[in-house]
Amino acid sequence: MSIIPIEFFQKPTLELARDLLGCELVKETDEGTASGYIVETEAYIGPEDRASHSFNNKRTKRTEAMFGPAGTVYTYVMHTHCLVNVVSAESEKPEAVLIRAVEPVIGKDLMYKRRGDKKEIDLTNGPGKLTKALGIIKSDYGRTYTEPPLYLREGIKPESISSGKRIGIENSGEARDYPWRYWITGNRFVSR
Repeated sequence: MSIIPIEFFQKPTLELARDLLGCELVKETDEGTASGYIVETEAYIGPEDRASHSFNNKRTKRTEAMFGPAGTVYTYVMHTHCLVNVVSAESEKPEAVLIRAVEPVIGKDLMYKRRGDKKEIDLTNGPGKLTKALGIIKSDYGRTYTEPPLYLREGIKPESISSGKRIGIENSGEARDYPWRYWITGNRFVSR
């Protein structure tokens, strides 16, 4: 399967959040390669979205990647977990899509080594779990998703997509109710 070209990312954020479902997220490391089909995403629509890191055009060292071109990798640490996003929209319009869960494809043994003695269902069914399992780290920040070591490939076409409220953003006013979380209906690796 070929790496997805940069043009794929150049679309409205909510559309990209749905279109990422089924794509294969791949990370190459010295330990080996691990990948998973994206099964859950959340969209964050920049300056107008109280749940977004770039709410009110907040530009910091942490959010700088969000102001870059679509297809840029935006990683950050929340609590003790590294989370990974796909920057969307055009440059200077800070929007992104959080990758919330993947279904393991390549490197399951490596994922078990990184995550410990877990059930397969628990390897990658959350945004911090999937980054640890795949070996995605904070220093992946600012790369593009179109070349190794972190990239997307064509994957599976979802038969059905569901949507609902985003998770873990209770203190964001009306934004907590926006139905901007998308998942492959019935997939067992969805986070909740």
